[in-house]
Amino acid sequence: MAEDQPSPSLQASHTTKPSSVPAEEYDKKCIFCRIVNNETGTELFHSDGDISCFKDIKPGAPHHYLVVPTKHIGNCKSLNKEHVPLVKQMVDVAKDVLQKNNVTDLTDVRFGFHWPPFCSVTHLHLHVLAPVSQMGFMSRLIYRLNSYWFVTADQLIDLLSSKGETN
Repeated sequence: MAEDQPSPSLQASHTTKPSSVPAEEYDKKCIFCRIVNNETGTELFHSDGDISCFKDIKPGAPHHYLVVPTKHIGNCKSLNKEHVPLVKQMVDVAKDVLQKNNVTDLTDVRFGFHWPPFCSVTHLHLHVLAPVSQMGFMSRLIYRLNSYWFVTADQLIDLLSSKGETN
């Protein structure tokens, strides 16, 4: 979820755009759809026609961002092979946001998705956490590698590339 009062030291993109998402690609009940359409006042750290990024409301690390597609797309299980470029684009945006916020050690970063049914919002969202070395016990559990509930971006890309569709 998004945080209403982000830290002033973070570098955010202050560009505001009017809602431009077609009605069939927008879920008015989805908090992430409302955030990317500037309906909540949440500060966006990146926003373009395809991808948006904002802070997680319950940060698991000093830098914890969510990168989401502007278009409403369900969770990881709704993706197929054609979504690989989207997932890669989400990771690229995540790296760019981290670097703009002075996170230069990308070896101490975790990029990943919660695997259904362990998703709090059913709008595809990439968790971006840094530095991993400063995550607390609960965050290490919630965003744990090789678990049933969390997959890294690389694992998801490999899964989508090899199986075509995941259902």
